[in-house]
Amino acid sequence: MKSFPLFLMLCDRQALVVGGGEPAARKMELLLSAGARVSLLAERVNGEIAQLIADGRISWAGGSFDDGDLEGMSLVIVASDDEALQARVSAAAQARSVPVNVVDRPALSTFTMPSIVERGPVTVAVSTGGSAPALARKVRAEIERALPAALGRVARFSELFRGQVRRTLADPRSRRRFWDRVFDGRIAELALAGDEIAARRELIRLLDNARSNGDAATGIVHLVGAGPGDPDLLTLKAHRLLQGADVIVYDRLVSAAVLAMARRDAERIDVGQGRGRHALSQAEINDRLVALARAGRSVVRLQSGEPLLLGRRGEEIDALLRAGVTVDVVPGIAADVRSVAGSDSGSGPAAGKSL
Repeated sequence: MKSFPLFLMLCDRQALVVGGGEPAARKMELLLSAGARVSLLAERVNGEIAQLIADGRISWAGGSFDDGDLEGMSLVIVASDDEALQARVSAAAQARSVPVNVVDRPALSTFTMPSIVERGPVTVAVSTGGSAPALARKVRAEIERALPAALGRVARFSELFRGQVRRTLADPRSRRRFWDRVFDGRIAELALAGDEIAARRELIRLLDNARSNGDAATGIVHLVGAGPGDPDLLTLKAHRLLQGADVIVYDRLVSAAVLAMARRDAERIDVGQGRGRHALSQAEINDRLVALARAGRSVVRLQSGEPLLLGRRGEEIDALLRAGVTVDVVPGIAADVRSVAGSDSGSGPAAGKSL
């Protein structure tokens, strides 16, 4: 990870913009939408910025920069073509540990401005660390197409019940499962459609049921095929399960790139098959899977390639079923699949072969 992603709370905080052209106007627009109090340094401004000054939405601090202009600033954005000014503001800001972004000059910046997708309180930021802004815009466009325009309604609706759910369900895992049911089911659909009354009724019913039944239900084990190691070859269901699992149980053939698709706070258990004396036996793995499921955990047993091609997966299924644990098998692409595009000539007996 080239840079650390975070969201700054800028409401009623001071921000400085240097420059009076269209790029400066766009940055000020973003800062104002976040509630910042914006000060401007520029010798000349365009009509849009002049109107912002006239309306009292931003304050003009003069045309020349002095180090004292950084006093009390939470961040600085430089949107000027003057390279000497860019370097001077950047050096002064970094000397005071004030975050600074110089437009199109990542070497002078301590933070980058991401491409943003906004759906009410739901904000998605995409960054390439300043290396390919056009690519970040392309990714943003793909995300915009995937997210419903009214998604913010669902976030605002859930916020109304967040405190009540926390008081009712003390266990963090129970709360996460509850919200998964909310966002994956009818409640989210009703909130998305704007029927908040029906959504409230359904959520209260679901919460009452969760409080009555607790979290005593036996978990589930998903036997997931990880494919040949390329995360792009995971099935949609495999990706969804990795994002929702409490525990990931895997061995040496599963790639780091596939493991990275799992939820960050999921527990990861390396059973070490093929790792010598530290490896668990198959019986020990079976017992571990049963114990995790009986503890109410949602488990992904991640296996390279196609899990049912290997005999020991059948042993795991038998052990789980004998223990009364629900098993879900999610096929994957066989690990030794061949790609026509990956061969030099596209000819020969192995070209285009798949299992």
